[in-house]
Amino acid sequence: MNEREIAAAVIGETLEKGFGNIALGSALGRHKGLSRVQKAFITELVNGTLRNLIKIDYIIGQFSHTKIEKIRPYVLNVLRISVYQIMFMDRVPDSAACNEAVKLVKKKGFGSLGGYTNGVLRNIARGRDKIKWPKKKDDPIAYLSIMYSYPTEIIKYWLETCDIETVEHRCRESISTPSVTAAVNTLRVDDEGLIGELEKDNVGASRAKVGRGMLTVSKTSDMTETTAYKKGYFHIMDQSSYICLNILAPEPGEKILDLCAAPGGKSFLAAYRMKNRGLVVSRDIHPGRVRLIKKGAERLGAVIIKAETGDASVMNGADSEKYDRVLADVPCSGLGIIRKKPDIKYSKTLKDIEALAEIQKKILNTAAQCVKPGGVLVYSTCTFSVKENEEIVRWFSESFDDFCTEDISGYVPEDSGCKTLDRGYINIDPEIWDSDGFFIARFRKKGG
Repeated sequence: MNEREIAAAVIGETLEKGFGNIALGSALGRHKGLSRVQKAFITELVNGTLRNLIKIDYIIGQFSHTKIEKIRPYVLNVLRISVYQIMFMDRVPDSAACNEAVKLVKKKGFGSLGGYTNGVLRNIARGRDKIKWPKKKDDPIAYLSIMYSYPTEIIKYWLETCDIETVEHRCRESISTPSVTAAVNTLRVDDEGLIGELEKDNVGASRAKVGRGMLTVSKTSDMTETTAYKKGYFHIMDQSSYICLNILAPEPGEKILDLCAAPGGKSFLAAYRMKNRGLVVSRDIHPGRVRLIKKGAERLGAVIIKAETGDASVMNGADSEKYDRVLADVPCSGLGIIRKKPDIKYSKTLKDIEALAEIQKKILNTAAQCVKPGGVLVYSTCTFSVKENEEIVRWFSESFDDFCTEDISGYVPEDSGCKTLDRGYINIDPEIWDSDGFFIARFRKKGG
């Protein structure tokens, strides 16, 4: 299979089953002979197409006599990745995108649709400047939905609490390509040492926006292939998670509980910050993901991590008031990580959001019972959703009078632009630090 064929297959699997990152990673793993350049091309085709799917379908709809829902699924997915190349990838000649699409359609046994495929794509290439787009002033919901590829339900939900400029900014950021950042394992190396190690593998690295202990890396499609990774010098983690750990502020010798820990990045960073002194219980409901946490901790030499299986919504009596700090990075709608997992926006509904809010309350109820008097509880999500963020903080404050919010100004870089730090929470704008969209709140348990 060539790169475009793999990408079309991954798009199809993702739209049918979800979990685009898993589908992509599995596909790249199956094809062992792919070079770094080929992997990077496939990754961009898949993620770029998914980020812009509604917009791409809108374009196809303007040039195809066959309605989108009537086009054979495989042919449609070939058209989608080809339109992405034509409209968004300057380095790919239009002729190459068209010719390779026709080859794929014929190879799959749809020879009779080769002419149709060629005609649609060449007409798009010639007529891209004549596409009729919805106008923002006439129909803002349609405009935002099509131009930024969001279901109208999500756009309407956001507009209930935000003005259109804020929503458009949020949408625009979500279709940009995210940077890759790595947390430096300070148990083994410092920033400068890791930069030097990565340069030996021809990987570019520089200090990330949030400060020491985080690097932005480039020129690689698989960081696990580097010598530095095998030495356990870093783990991949977003800058928003780094801020989350700043706000948790674990200290050496403490007992920390990470209730929804997988894939383990925040637990690993906590172990670094604690200089491998104390205890980090890193818990997740899925045994397979717990095994990955254990494997990661072993690679990194994070010996204070105890990875175990557990349901964060169910209280274990042995955990009662046991921990100095508890982190509840809860399951959420994920609307802040769409740059990295673009298929999320096509699968989440308002019903899902409401159901998730109830799960989040159950987890916070458990988390509250695990904190020692005088201890800290941090609640976080990777979403833009008032129902899962501010309303949960309000509910918790009203339901647990033995906790109070804490000013988090001292734990967040000064350029955050956030005006709610003194109220104990932050909505992280991806533009500020080139990070995921995140919500983080900090509470202190009274007493102690």
